[in-house]
Amino acid sequence: MSSESIDQTAVAEPATGEAAVLVAVQSAIADRPGVLEGARGLSHFGEHSLGWLALAGAGAYAAHRRGDVTARRRYLEAGAGAFVAHAASVVIKRVIRRKRPSHPDIRVGVGTPSKLSFPSSHATSTTAAAILLGRATGSPAAQVLVPAAVVPPMLLSRLVLGVHYPSDVAAGALVGAVTAGAVIAADANARKRDSSK
Repeated sequence: MSSESIDQTAVAEPATGEAAVLVAVQSAIADRPGVLEGARGLSHFGEHSLGWLALAGAGAYAAHRRGDVTARRRYLEAGAGAFVAHAASVVIKRVIRRKRPSHPDIRVGVGTPSKLSFPSSHATSTTAAAILLGRATGSPAAQVLVPAAVVPPMLLSRLVLGVHYPSDVAAGALVGAVTAGAVIAADANARKRDSSK
């Protein structure tokens, strides 16, 4: 056998580091019934934070209809927070310029609008939206339950689909949480200024 034919049949090196984590996640759960379909659904819902903007808009409209000024303001803030978080992630991506996973053992399950990976925009906008939408409900329990129920599945979905490394989604969640905290702090400062007038 010639060296040329040996090269053609060479097997790719096993995935290492974060790529190995992606392979392990996909091997463990991607082939279970409904997992890929659910992950793709989350991907489409969270694309450019449009799903979160729609939910925030619907919440603001419902609050307006019932005359709840505080809830209306908070739903609008949730939409603004999701949008700002998404925009921040896009800026960071263009600075860092990390490429998306590309090892042959990683299955890519959905298309992406760019080839840049860090941080995950889905993780960023979802975390901000979940924290702020939970707050907008006015329920202390929802402030914990909404992020707990929404954020982990979105983060995991990005790994299942093979489009982000674990550090991408962790960084995205952090940026989203910081953005939500900034929105809440800005709202508190605005309320304080209004009450002192």
